[in-house]
Amino acid sequence: MLRPMNAPAVSVASARTRLALSAFVLLFVELALIRWLGANIIYLAYFSNFVLVGSFLGIGLGFLWASRSERSLFPWAAVALSAFVAMVRLFDINIEVGGSNLIFFADQRPVGPPRWIMLPIVFAAVALCVAAIADGVARNFRRLAPLDAYRWDLVGSILGVVGFSALAFLGSPPVVWGAIVGSLLLGLAWNHGVSARRWGAASLLLLVAVLGVESFGGSQAWSPYYALSWDEHDEGGIVMRINDVATWDQHPKHEAAMYDFVYDFRTAEEVGDVLIIGAGSGNDVSVALGHGAERVDAVEIDPVILDLARTHHPGQPYADDRVNVHIDDGRAFLERTDRQWDLILLALPDSLTVVLGQGSIRLESYLFTQEAIAAYRDHLVPGGVFGMYNFMREGWLVDRYAATLADAFGEAPCVVDPQANLLTVLAVSDDPGALRCHGDDRWLASADGPEPVSDDRPFPYLRTPHVPRFYLMAIALVLGASVFAVRAAAGPMRGLWRQADVFFMGLAFLLLETKNVVGFALLFGTTWFVNALVFVSVLVSVLAAVEVSRRVRVRRPEWLYAVLAAALALNWIVPTEWLLTLAPGARLVVAGGVAFLPIFAANLIFADRFRDEDESTVAFGANVLGAVVGGLLEYSALLTGYRSLLVIVAVAYALALLTGRRYLRPA
Repeated sequence: MLRPMNAPAVSVASARTRLALSAFVLLFVELALIRWLGANIIYLAYFSNFVLVGSFLGIGLGFLWASRSERSLFPWAAVALSAFVAMVRLFDINIEVGGSNLIFFADQRPVGPPRWIMLPIVFAAVALCVAAIADGVARNFRRLAPLDAYRWDLVGSILGVVGFSALAFLGSPPVVWGAIVGSLLLGLAWNHGVSARRWGAASLLLLVAVLGVESFGGSQAWSPYYALSWDEHDEGGIVMRINDVATWDQHPKHEAAMYDFVYDFRTAEEVGDVLIIGAGSGNDVSVALGHGAERVDAVEIDPVILDLARTHHPGQPYADDRVNVHIDDGRAFLERTDRQWDLILLALPDSLTVVLGQGSIRLESYLFTQEAIAAYRDHLVPGGVFGMYNFMREGWLVDRYAATLADAFGEAPCVVDPQANLLTVLAVSDDPGALRCHGDDRWLASADGPEPVSDDRPFPYLRTPHVPRFYLMAIALVLGASVFAVRAAAGPMRGLWRQADVFFMGLAFLLLETKNVVGFALLFGTTWFVNALVFVSVLVSVLAAVEVSRRVRVRRPEWLYAVLAAALALNWIVPTEWLLTLAPGARLVVAGGVAFLPIFAANLIFADRFRDEDESTVAFGANVLGAVVGGLLEYSALLTGYRSLLVIVAVAYALALLTGRRYLRPA
């Protein structure tokens, strides 16, 4: 491995340490940008995949630049990051989320710039900031043998995910994130000269000062999912803003008439046991207690929101002995219990964000599928009632939910406000005598109503299966900008074309990771903990493959492709609905084995290919650029569902085999 003439000589141990630390910073910044930008650019939380893909492009650009230029970008990483953060805070930016065929829950603030323009701008800004950090990773990467470098890059990445997840759990504010990142960037760039140290120190102070503005104050907090702020009522209770969007308002029982509709439809005099999914504000819990519920199971995914609601609600419903609180994903909670209830309510479960790093699935998406509705039905006592309500925005969404309920319960639901002009309420039971609704209160199927959604295509807010035009326009701009940026960073493309096989490996691996993230979100919940656990598990699986490859040479490398093909076939064959029937422990073992077998096999292939690579930074950069394309192809799931991603994965690995046959040398 050749070292540039002006690069400082460092020991192997020092290079490993610096590589692990810089990889830690890289992953930490990637996750922090997803969280922080989603809170400060209004509605960007709905499109966090563009931040993730922008990070991948930045990593690829940083590695390609380091492979051809002795001028390091890394000393300017703190400057670029601080300037970007300051610009976002200086300008009040929001993403336009209008439209009737794809619903976003939004307030009435003025419409921002077109989203197909704003999303590529955010994508490019993220890529530039990450590229400067990745340049530093790459310069340490190339000082080591390829597999040794990949190993320590993975160690740092795992620590970055674990570190940021721990801070998210502790509710640490952004100023803490900025201080950690800025200090590490300054320390790692210390040997780059006096000018770099001065600019780095000034940037660290700017970063901490800017982030400190939003980190301190009596009426704001950071949860594992959101930035929270609130205003207090004089008579008690608070108005909650999530990512600066007004979301819910606490009020006493006598002012909560909007929550009474489901109870008014019921014919039974006794309420019995109640399950509330999306308990949040505590209003629904207060109303259930006011109607005489014997037991209330309140499920809320966000622990900080629950603590605030518990503290501020004027009726103090969470202090009642009849209330049992569960901090969990609603669907996952149902899958883990055999309890049945007299009444199950979906109480305004609009999350305003997506599962971390995914472009399309929101935290609540799996609550509205055909399989979820069947689960609600199965957890009701005979004659029990299921109810749901929200400000649904469009009449077609009401028709979708009503049709799903009718299919599952065999009865048309009662409905209030079927045109979704204000608050829409749906109530249903498999016992016709359990509800009193007739005439205008009974839902009538429409000829052009949208189909129910399934666990494989959990997109209730998308009217028909398609990729919306603004996504296509944004993706086209992103791809165009990526091609231009790669040409500028890599110079002549001849060397990059030789890495076509690792490019396809990166594309396939990103989609494989996406399939696992959404699969585990369904099997175990869309909580931040499950999401972080999947990311760490993926990286640990990759590290395990690297460790095996460092010790064992496969005699016939093409056999690994056969193992991978079998693993992908197994993922295609094993149905998710069967996994959901398993006990939680067995489900974890079986689902983990099925899901991570292809990841392990795929990375044995990559590690075997990467072992003797002379241009390790170029190959690694090409691999990450493949992940950029894979991240954009994820939107095809809007059209075909997530299971179909396995077909794209198989095709991509077949292309990797064809374009990389010259590297398949017998050991």
